[in-house]
Amino acid sequence: MDIVEILGFTGAFLIGLILGLIGGGGSILTVPILVYALSFNPVIATAYSLFVVGSSAAVGAIKNMMKGKVDFKTAFTFAIPAFIAIYLTRAFLIPSVPDELFEVNGFVVTKNLGIMMFFAIVMLFAAIGMIAHNTPRVTQEYKYQPPKLLLIIYSLIIGFVTGAVGAGGGFLIVPTLVIFAKLSMKKAVATSLFIVAINSLIGFTGDMQHTAVEWGFLIPFTSLSIVGIFAGIWLSKFIDGKKLKKVFGWFVLIMGVYIIYKELTR
Repeated sequence: MDIVEILGFTGAFLIGLILGLIGGGGSILTVPILVYALSFNPVIATAYSLFVVGSSAAVGAIKNMMKGKVDFKTAFTFAIPAFIAIYLTRAFLIPSVPDELFEVNGFVVTKNLGIMMFFAIVMLFAAIGMIAHNTPRVTQEYKYQPPKLLLIIYSLIIGFVTGAVGAGGGFLIVPTLVIFAKLSMKKAVATSLFIVAINSLIGFTGDMQHTAVEWGFLIPFTSLSIVGIFAGIWLSKFIDGKKLKKVFGWFVLIMGVYIIYKELTR
């Protein structure tokens, strides 16, 4: 194992550590680590990311279920349209996208470039959310109850985004659950983890139809991430997660800008 691979597997632990410390966001690092540190194709990287994210979220979801924090009715109302969208995206949409999308003045926009650029944009939105810490709360401002159809439409959109970039989408799901389902922040976060676990793992099954999975790599990588979660949960007793979240948000912002720069200058 060379130094780059060691850094890649160290990154797996870091993904879990961030998840354990701040309750989310760490999974957004999975694709960059797989692509830039471990040299995986972006399509494979987003597939593997779904497994890592889903497995890691499942650990948190089980913990929350034992504490009775998960709102199962809302979770399934949201999760069913979302995992249908994720599965269809991974099983049919991504494989059907041509390797070369279009050309502009001799610059060829490829499928891999398109995936990484879209991923970088998602990273920028996630970073802004963490820096601003603007997750809405249930107040008088949100007395209006939006129709369930709107919740289903939102879940389909989030399902597509999750399927396309391989990220859990918790930064999109939590505000949606607070505004549309009127859940408290604690219940929204707990329910979001349950949704992310289901969505990501079902989305990954869509890839298994046309992807030869390297289980010898994926299981140890995911295991290190899960170990990182438990380490992060322990460290969260001594570290202020809110302050760390803002710092991590700036790091994600820089990473997003770096990915755009790197992909456009290849």
